[in-house]
Amino acid sequence: HRAGDDRRQQLDRLQCGHPPGNDHRQKLHRRRGKRAEGCISGGQRDRAEAADHCDGVSNRNGEVTMEHKPYGPYETYFKRPLDILCALAALIVFGWLYILVAVLVRIMLGSPVIFKQPRPGRDEKIFDLYKFRSMTDERDENGELLPDEVRLTKFGKVLRATSLDELPEAFNILKGDMSVIGPRPLLVKYLPRYSERQHRRHEVRPGLSGYAQVHGRNTVSWQDKFEMDVKYVDHITFLGDLKIIWDSVMAAFVRRDGISSETSVTMEEFMGNGMVAK
Repeated sequence: HRAGDDRRQQLDRLQCGHPPGNDHRQKLHRRRGKRAEGCISGGQRDRAEAADHCDGVSNRNGEVTMEHKPYGPYETYFKRPLDILCALAALIVFGWLYILVAVLVRIMLGSPVIFKQPRPGRDEKIFDLYKFRSMTDERDENGELLPDEVRLTKFGKVLRATSLDELPEAFNILKGDMSVIGPRPLLVKYLPRYSERQHRRHEVRPGLSGYAQVHGRNTVSWQDKFEMDVKYVDHITFLGDLKIIWDSVMAAFVRRDGISSETSVTMEEFMGNGMVAK
């Protein structure tokens, strides 16, 4: 009985957001194998043990994922089909624009035209994000890449300010990696730096644009941005997505919001909660 009581107390701590010690993480890693280590990182490893005993949890192919409960019929039945229709329409209607931007990138910045980088998606599964290249490959005498502010040309700044560099993400949407609207996919190395609440931004597919992008973009703190992401995850509606699409167009082509923060040509690295990049 004592062992059972200890077990229930441990699960209670997990569900209340109090992670167990490193010995628990090591045991979980051995039980789930390398696959779990790649898909469940940071705070999510702490939740995985409790996940087997909670409602709203699905186990597929040996992976443990916290099942997201859709907000309503739009998210359940219509959001994904509309994503596919929008991506196909963009490729067909704006095919000429894709070709034009690709040619200009090749002339102004060189090859490759498409920039590919691994990013975490829904349930923190890693996928390759596609973008038009916006920086050069200039390096110093030691072969190291020069700082972003040196490699980001005027042409690259225009691509980013108008979000034209994001156009190839339509292929990510068709593949099922992304949605038109959702939390933006960030760097893989950020995963272990999230708090438990911040991990929830990965309960849904990442988006081409998102709630945080039209409410300050890179001018708000990481913590505020993640809080907006979680707010969106909990309240996905058709009218909400439609408003974000409209605001995104206005931000890119009317207000011409940039990608810079107050102190950097690109957004500072997220170092973790309560920490800042040097």
